[in-house]
Amino acid sequence: MQFWIIQTLNSVAYGGLLFLLSSGFSLIFGLMRIPNLAHGAFFMLGAYFGATLIGHGVNFWVAALLSGLGAGLLGLLLERLMLRRLAGNEQGQVLVTLGISFIVADVCLMVWTGDPVPVPAPAALRAPLLFHGLAFPTYRLVVLAVALVAAAGLHLLIERTRLGAMIRAGVDDMEMARGVGIPISRLFMTVFLIGTALAGIGGTLGGPILNADPGLDQQMLPLALVVVILGGVGSLTGAFVGSFIVGFLYNFGTALLPDLAYFVLFFPMVLVLVLMPQGLFGRAPQ
Repeated sequence: MQFWIIQTLNSVAYGGLLFLLSSGFSLIFGLMRIPNLAHGAFFMLGAYFGATLIGHGVNFWVAALLSGLGAGLLGLLLERLMLRRLAGNEQGQVLVTLGISFIVADVCLMVWTGDPVPVPAPAALRAPLLFHGLAFPTYRLVVLAVALVAAAGLHLLIERTRLGAMIRAGVDDMEMARGVGIPISRLFMTVFLIGTALAGIGGTLGGPILNADPGLDQQMLPLALVVVILGGVGSLTGAFVGSFIVGFLYNFGTALLPDLAYFVLFFPMVLVLVLMPQGLFGRAPQ
């Protein structure tokens, strides 16, 4: 029983971390119609930025916000200086983001070396939480709480603000949104900034769980892709539900069927692609 409870809590906490990564990825993918293959690199940069700032005495939560800001600004530069020049060339955009991810990985390797860099959790959250004889890392539950707060904030942004209405319009029908005067170029900038900033914050928050190392981007990006495909491109609800589904599949698959862990993870994605190409919460093509 202890095994199932611990694995369930681990899965829920990991799902929260995946939401911070995949929510922005889903919005970028849904609005710009390209999979940003550099998104995992921004998550990795967030982990490295956080480790460096914390190592210089910066408060953990301040470091997470600064890491998100740094990743967001780099994402903004990527959209402004490269992706915008390739507007309409989806293959070129995919190749550019893939190339950027390789470049970022090599830069991280040069700056921080290939050894994993530990990211210490806040001192107040290092003691385990004891409940009926079970011990569980308090920090992971705090990560889940942060993800829930972020989900609520994004929901309010998307559903209750003028910016959110424009984003929803752009995801549903970009040409119509452009036709009614919505500034799509500014929308691209804003969504890219929000998405990459969330990835950077997620990288710092995930550091105490995953550490920072040059392979972190390649570890997290496929999971974000599975989340988006399961939940539906551009759907915040889909990203939320998909993150927890993938969290459970990944953790239980690794624990129970280590030799088939990727089969357990990717087979549901294949089924969704065959039976529901738009995903669980995505909008069917018009």
